[in-house]
Amino acid sequence: MSRFTETMYDSARRSPKGMVTGEPHAPTRHTWAQVHERARRMAGGLAAAGIGRGDAVAVLAGAPVEIAPTAQGVWMRGASLTMLHQPTPRTDLQRWAHETTSVIKMISAKAVVVSEPFLAAAPVLSGHGMTVLTAQTLLANPPMGPVDTCDDEVALMQLTSGSTGSPKAVQITHANIVANAEAMMLGCNFDLDTDVIVSWLPCFHDMGMTGYLTVPMYVGAELVKVTPMDFLHDTLLWAKLIDKYKGTMTAAPNFAYNLFAKRLRRHAAPGDFDLSSLRWALSGAEQVDPLDVADLCEAGAPFGLKPEAIIPAYGMAETTVAVSFSACGAGMLVDEVDADLLAVLHRAIPASRGHTRRLVSLGRPLDGLELRVIDEAGNVLPPRGVGVIEVRGEPVTNGYITAGGFVAAQDARGWYDTGDLGYLTETGDVVVCGRLKDVIIMAGRNIYPADIERAACRVAGVRPGCSVAVRLDAGHPRETFAVAVESKEYDDPAQVRRIERQVAHEVFAEVDVRPCNVVVLQPGMIPKTPSGKLRRAHALGLVS
Repeated sequence: MSRFTETMYDSARRSPKGMVTGEPHAPTRHTWAQVHERARRMAGGLAAAGIGRGDAVAVLAGAPVEIAPTAQGVWMRGASLTMLHQPTPRTDLQRWAHETTSVIKMISAKAVVVSEPFLAAAPVLSGHGMTVLTAQTLLANPPMGPVDTCDDEVALMQLTSGSTGSPKAVQITHANIVANAEAMMLGCNFDLDTDVIVSWLPCFHDMGMTGYLTVPMYVGAELVKVTPMDFLHDTLLWAKLIDKYKGTMTAAPNFAYNLFAKRLRRHAAPGDFDLSSLRWALSGAEQVDPLDVADLCEAGAPFGLKPEAIIPAYGMAETTVAVSFSACGAGMLVDEVDADLLAVLHRAIPASRGHTRRLVSLGRPLDGLELRVIDEAGNVLPPRGVGVIEVRGEPVTNGYITAGGFVAAQDARGWYDTGDLGYLTETGDVVVCGRLKDVIIMAGRNIYPADIERAACRVAGVRPGCSVAVRLDAGHPRETFAVAVESKEYDDPAQVRRIERQVAHEVFAEVDVRPCNVVVLQPGMIPKTPSGKLRRAHALGLVS
């Protein structure tokens, strides 16, 4: 038996902890023993459907109460799990069905498990030749025990954020999960007896599925789990759950904390919630903005939110989930550097005057991982040299499944190229500047899209987190960029002109270069991945 599955089943037997689901309308607590019993019935149903060791199973489900036992049931059969990207009310279902079918075929899924609220998709998938099972049908079967598993078997095939027309799935083994889980628990000083995890993160994303469902189930931790739709319907539900269950740990991308801060200011009064129990609020999955963190701390202070609870982090599916955390209790640490030297010389030189850039330190690598930064020639750079970040260690995937077959992720020495530009400080903390493929190069200067987008979002009328910098004429001597922003005032010509002028002004003040074009769009137009990350390459048609 693999250490992952053996520990998970043992946690189900011994842990009094469990998972609360159904908030805010029908909260129900399920012990991990109860989840395990449901998983045994799921395993029986999967066995009846012919699912066995080494098979791949795709899952389209929204409710954590069904996802947890389904996942464990899949692992009990020695199979691998792939959480499919979920359609939203704005999704073109025909396009989604085509892309999802491509994913299912790519991973050679033997079956697709579907449950509410996506049962309407079952006939669509069946019509594409898929074997479709429902969670309720699987639960109606007699329970079955687990088959034997090995550490090097694949447990998860995690779709990358951009997996649509050209899908790609990261292969995560049982051993990868154990290595990263143990490192994360050590890095966050996890206490099984006292910590309570609160999460609304989507289970089709690595942070939501691996970090905030699989790992709590693996160790038998207390978990309060709702859906992203619950969060979007009521952003303050997050605060209500932390208060109600005395949550000590949570996580979200930067944009969600931004929304949370605004909701606290506009729709809550001191005394409505108590956030003082929160000791560890991880900010990851996208670049952490120091201004947004400061705004969150200020907005949360009347509710007892401690600034030292905010934990900037770095991670990706290719490392199972986490690479580094800020130290517990340290809060956000900002590295302020000379912006011109960063752009031209690719060196992060500390500075406090003049044109500076404030970047968030993301902590040191977790146990079992090591980082290095290399230049274009593959030379390892000293501290504060800006280059491509590479990582290696036990949690790092061996590779991907693609439409063309297996693609290795590591080089001959085990290093994985993250595609991120950044540097290490003198103390070994990692700082990320941006994605290599998105960097705009003008007159020998590196201009980072995140800086442009942050400046654009400062303009009144621009929706928070809804600006995108688009690289134009990439690789040409006259490379430039344009900016697209979303605004509810997109149909007011006078307001559109104002927003265009002010965005251009704010961007110039931030990066010392004017955009060649600014476009104001109606809400929902800027392309994003299912997990909310900007698709900069896909935005080209909006600005040209």
